[in-house]
Amino acid sequence: MSKTYTFTDPRLSELDGFRVEISADKRRADVILDRAPLNVISMEARDQLRLVFEALDEDADVRIIVLSGTGEHFSSGGNIRGFMEASPEHVSKLAWNVAAPARCSKPVIAANRGYTFGVGFEISLACDFRIVSETCRYALPEQKLGQIPGSGGSARLQKIVGVTRTKDIVMRSKRIPGRTAYDWGIATECVEDGELEATVDALVDELLEFSPLAQRTAKKLLNDTEDALLTTAIEIEGLNYSRLRQSDDFKEGVEAFHEKRKASFTGR
Repeated sequence: MSKTYTFTDPRLSELDGFRVEISADKRRADVILDRAPLNVISMEARDQLRLVFEALDEDADVRIIVLSGTGEHFSSGGNIRGFMEASPEHVSKLAWNVAAPARCSKPVIAANRGYTFGVGFEISLACDFRIVSETCRYALPEQKLGQIPGSGGSARLQKIVGVTRTKDIVMRSKRIPGRTAYDWGIATECVEDGELEATVDALVDELLEFSPLAQRTAKKLLNDTEDALLTTAIEIEGLNYSRLRQSDDFKEGVEAFHEKRKASFTGR
């Protein structure tokens, strides 16, 4: 049973265009864009989304976070007028705010259907998993406004698909169907529209079976070594492996393996 999540930070007393729900039995938090029909993300919402992810990261009762949108579309992007009204200092923080899912130590899943444009695409790229429906259309349309992506979109995308495809997407404001996004490695999985929620639910259940300590370690390791030399990445991997060998979860995992039973991880 899901219920509305209550934040202690007064800046989150009234969320702008989205809501947060918690499923205590699943140890799952849902961040749901809720400004139908296009779920436009305001400048204020970007600030609040950062604070929300930071708060959920600190909550020991939350293991998995799912980012989704109500209705037919995840998000058509940002509030265009808001860009003209925001100060240069405020605009300079956009990429940091949108990168909150990547900084979060816990697994973050984006559930994308319909329009997933601009900042909607950028914040999805900052998530660990992108489950898309066949109706999903990814795009960075900023060229049509005489602009470029400003919240990490082109940079993250280039890491995934390379410079040639990124130029094709960014410089032509090209829309990428969900199936193509999967084929190119942008999406983790592409399913029929009616199966999106069930697929996300199944992934949440799967992730909950693993050690939260090992999950946090794996996410940070992969994020930290993305730009590292191979030798450096291997060295850091080895150090993290050695650290986890001392954990209660590793001991439990080994014992459960030999006893042919399901492991019960505690995150220690």
